[in-house]
Amino acid sequence: MRYASRRPCAVDPGGATTENWMQKSSYLICVALVALLQIALLPSASAAERAIDKEIVVPANVDAAWTAWTTREGIISFFAPDAVVDPRVGGAFQIHINPLAEPGMKGADDMRFLALQPRKMLSFDWNAPPSLPEARQQRTFVVVRLTPVDDKSTRVSIHHTGWGDGGEWDKAYAYFDRAWGNVLINLRKRFETGPMDWTDWLAQLKKMRDDAAKNRDDAAATRK
Repeated sequence: MRYASRRPCAVDPGGATTENWMQKSSYLICVALVALLQIALLPSASAAERAIDKEIVVPANVDAAWTAWTTREGIISFFAPDAVVDPRVGGAFQIHINPLAEPGMKGADDMRFLALQPRKMLSFDWNAPPSLPEARQQRTFVVVRLTPVDDKSTRVSIHHTGWGDGGEWDKAYAYFDRAWGNVLINLRKRFETGPMDWTDWLAQLKKMRDDAAKNRDDAAATRK
């Protein structure tokens, strides 16, 4: 008996011919590529989350750099003329840029340490300056990391995040984008040439306070 020759069955499991199966496969591949392209074009969460990042290498070992950030004496040596510093989780990290101002208007009033890893990392919450009252009601947070370069120098990095957008948020961001660079420069100078001398700065603040008081008195006298 002669059996009729049989060609391989060109049918996919769903019953489609090979030609139709290839067309469907090509279509699905195109759909997948378009979807991947759309995903790639979407802004990622990390890209949308803006932050300020600054770093500098200071001529000091990591112990000295840690002391500069976690003691009142250390903060006064480069950051501000006065401070309240209690280096523990929840402890005070209050930086008084203007110690002559009224309570709540001295600078970073009522800020707190969020975390500390000795000689490696510290973080704290932060607020905007008094000149930006709406943004000042909010809180951002800052992470400072210390990395030894060698036994006589340390890399200090600042990461400041938690920003909103628009209005005073943008002004606060621009303010600290400049300010943190200056803070790190002052930290380096502290170890190069010695602690900051705040005498002139405090004299300016006193004059501004006295002038403001005189203006208030003059205005009150005029109204009488």
